[in-house]
Amino acid sequence: MRALEPEVFDAVFSAVEPLLPEPTEMHPLGCHRPRVPDRICLWAMLIRLVTGCSWVDAERLLGGAVSDTTLRTRRDEWIVAGVFDALAETMVATYEGAVGLDLDDAIVDGSIHKAPCGGEGTGKSPVDRGKLGWKWSIATDGAGIPIGWVAGPANRNDTTLLEATLDAVDDQGLLDEIETLHLDRGYDNGVVRRQVAEAGITRIVVPKVRPREGTKRRAPTRVPLGRRWPVERTNSWLSNYGQLRRNTDRKDIHRSAQLAFVVAILLIVKLLDRGYLRNP
Repeated sequence: MRALEPEVFDAVFSAVEPLLPEPTEMHPLGCHRPRVPDRICLWAMLIRLVTGCSWVDAERLLGGAVSDTTLRTRRDEWIVAGVFDALAETMVATYEGAVGLDLDDAIVDGSIHKAPCGGEGTGKSPVDRGKLGWKWSIATDGAGIPIGWVAGPANRNDTTLLEATLDAVDDQGLLDEIETLHLDRGYDNGVVRRQVAEAGITRIVVPKVRPREGTKRRAPTRVPLGRRWPVERTNSWLSNYGQLRRNTDRKDIHRSAQLAFVVAILLIVKLLDRGYLRNP
């Protein structure tokens, strides 16, 4: 996995470090154990994110350099400080300034994955025999670069997450630049078209839902992806991360933070490959 390569981790930590909150001294005598360095904690979080292992396994993989309790505490501190969301927003802005975004065309699609431990923000998966799962809805530019994303339970229809996804794009300051929005056949309804129009997008491309022909089964036909293939590829990239593919957290804020972290890593890798980021 590219995310675990030393040059990628160095670049990730360099981007994360300025966003980290200042540690607070809790013990009145200052005689508690030394604080585990943020770099070690981030490395453990990245290992768990990529492999999908437990916090205890991450502790063991690092030879006990940091405990699973410390990792959970540090993660929660960073989420409260908005570190992962700020990191993703920073990398989207950096990519836009360095490479540029293809916003003539934008694509939105959802992707459903497992959440066997349940918890908030999960639901019965329609593609996994009703087992618990979660999903994300993501918007990308014409090249598949993420520009907005939200998480939700697996039993939420993609169309119900579209408005929130477009709001996430607007939070990045990119919604007004989109000219054409590409969606799959499942988005073909009046509510979606109204939401897209209210978002200021002038053109929507969505295949029409085929009319039913009674109970007679129709022969399967090929349905080309057209301009929707970049978001399918991006969903595949995100699904390579074990903790997204089979999430074992029980809080929605944890899954949302992981999603933002993966988006940031994806953009950092692309910027490294293009030579726009220097290795520390």
